[in-house]
Amino acid sequence: MIGRLSGTLVEKQPNQVIVDVGGVGYQVLIPLSTFAALGSLNEPVTLLIHTHLREDQLQLYGFLTARERRTFELLISVTGIGPGLALRVLSGKSAEEVLAAIRRGEVERLVGIPGIGKKTAERIVMELRDRVADLAPETPSAAPLAGVGADVASALLNLGYDRREVDDVIARALGSHPGAPFEFVFRAALAELSAASQGAPRLRAKG
Repeated sequence: MIGRLSGTLVEKQPNQVIVDVGGVGYQVLIPLSTFAALGSLNEPVTLLIHTHLREDQLQLYGFLTARERRTFELLISVTGIGPGLALRVLSGKSAEEVLAAIRRGEVERLVGIPGIGKKTAERIVMELRDRVADLAPETPSAAPLAGVGADVASALLNLGYDRREVDDVIARALGSHPGAPFEFVFRAALAELSAASQGAPRLRAKG
């Protein structure tokens, strides 16, 4: 089983990448959070891998953090949750948000993710609540954004916005418009942040 891939990023899309390892290109399906944090094409990349076997098909699922991979593996252990739906969950919310919702029994926080209705959300909470109890909350330490994403993040952080919110809105902007230039991503992210805070950036206290 493949547990990790380190090679050259030769192709990337919001839902999958191809990593060249010694001349062999591995197709890896990824969540949106991983896509947003990837570097540029032809740069080195390392992904943590879940190898999924189904009949005569082998598919690789890749993540930048162990927390994401663990959350993915917990989700696919739930009755009726396959790898594709688990990826959509992790593209809609961070791993820590998903774990927190399960831990607290907050079904409503999971409802609304594409493919997750109330019954499915209830089943996720019911089957995983005891299993995530021992997974202590942690501050996410995902790989930093690169390229345009990193530039936009720096500009928004200088305006006083929260790091986690900034990363989330940039991930969504880049996921919807991969390859978009700085100005487009900045405007899209700023509009979403401003709407969420009713038009007023939450400035950090000085001194």
